[in-house]
Amino acid sequence: MRGISKHFGSVHANTSIDLDIHPGKVHALLGENGAGKSTLMNILAGFVRPDAGQVEIDARPLPLADPRAAIDAGIGMVHQHFQLVPSLSITANVLLNDEPQSGLFIDEAAAHQQVAELCRRFGLAVDPRARVRDTTVATQQKVEILKVLRREARVLILDEPTAVLTPSEVRELFAFLVELRAHGTAIVLITHKLPEALGIADRLTVLRGGRVIATKDPTSLTTQDLARMMVGREVLLDVAKPSHEPGDVVFAAHALAARDDRGMQALQGVELEVRAGEIVGVAGVDGNGQTELVEVVAGLRPASSGTIEWLGETIEDLSVLGQMRRGIGYIPEDRRSRGLVLEMDLRANVILRRFREEPLSKGLQLDRGVIDRQTRTLLDRYGVTASPDTAAANLSGGNQQKIVVGRELLDAPRLLIASQPTRGVDIGATQFVYDQLVAARDRGAAILLVSFDLDELLALSDRLVVMYRGQINARFANTAVSQEELGAAMAGSVSGARA
Repeated sequence: MRGISKHFGSVHANTSIDLDIHPGKVHALLGENGAGKSTLMNILAGFVRPDAGQVEIDARPLPLADPRAAIDAGIGMVHQHFQLVPSLSITANVLLNDEPQSGLFIDEAAAHQQVAELCRRFGLAVDPRARVRDTTVATQQKVEILKVLRREARVLILDEPTAVLTPSEVRELFAFLVELRAHGTAIVLITHKLPEALGIADRLTVLRGGRVIATKDPTSLTTQDLARMMVGREVLLDVAKPSHEPGDVVFAAHALAARDDRGMQALQGVELEVRAGEIVGVAGVDGNGQTELVEVVAGLRPASSGTIEWLGETIEDLSVLGQMRRGIGYIPEDRRSRGLVLEMDLRANVILRRFREEPLSKGLQLDRGVIDRQTRTLLDRYGVTASPDTAAANLSGGNQQKIVVGRELLDAPRLLIASQPTRGVDIGATQFVYDQLVAARDRGAAILLVSFDLDELLALSDRLVVMYRGQINARFANTAVSQEELGAAMAGSVSGARA
């Protein structure tokens, strides 16, 4: 890529960028949210036309803004936000427009067999016959990877591929990437996880403000070096979490059970309590009931049996409106479908939960002055470079996440449900979110933290529970557990754990 520039209105996403990608190498692309990483790769993959510059494959010019030409040239991109048809099966999504035929009809048996073979070949365990809308976020990520890998891509672009994967799944993916690299595939890895980049990359390029800051050999770098290049200042990578004595029980679940969207038992006999001034982390391989637990607590899914207590009082129904009025904040794992209305501007998204309340409104009239001030305060506090008029859809994924986190913390909730709170967020913003969660805990908030990132859970949690097959099968004090013990409990073993 030579002299690549692209602007969106007054925002210069890329400015005169040169980038060389070599066969048989993993090239990590790093930078804060909005640094221009995804825009640059969308240009390479033919989805975005640059204002200036050119792309060459094997010294031959590649037509710009032509996805088909990019695919034919062997360029494949796995996007951070899924490009799937939810109503279709995994097989149909992977083979879309290239299905095996039997006469005039699709040979469904052969199609499922093809995808099953792809799964075995690449070590990605999915059910080819399952409909995408019935699968977990992690499974949908695997489907996106399969779509590209089946085309035998020469250049594989992965935009935050490990954001929703467990540690074991990350290891499997990286083992596969190492195999691809050995066979000559060029791999571009966009990631916010600096240890991952240092562990697998052969070259590292750091973008800041749409420009290349440096391209380096990773062998001489540390995570602190990368963080400094990304944000232009020193970044504290450790979580400052002073000891804190928890208070009374704010939320408790007893013998809680619930079914998933297919009517199958997803939770059974869950016993859980969260006290004021503590962070309770929930670990587990995706699909073991964490999503259903969060949705029941947030009022988005009914419990089929069991009881819920709020400040010692048993409540029959924790509806969405009920949980808002009780002072419960909710950071959903999927910001695009559950956290934001993408077509609406930022001021509307900031007041979504509170627009009926003073001082945002008086009677039927919204106070736009107050709303604008609150929105600008949130944008400034979280470092989101945008105006209140900006549509949420026009923000980067990380900046969208900042809006959701900031909104839920505005009202100092009594209980905060944080599900994957730093998914897709850069190192600087991650540190800020961590500090905000710890500050909320120190102010007396009860926090239920669900994350696939074990480092995140260990850094933030005061207590940890592990979910396995819809039950809590292990409980740990954070000071008395290792990643190995957590991993064993996540796999179903309770050895060394207090179940």
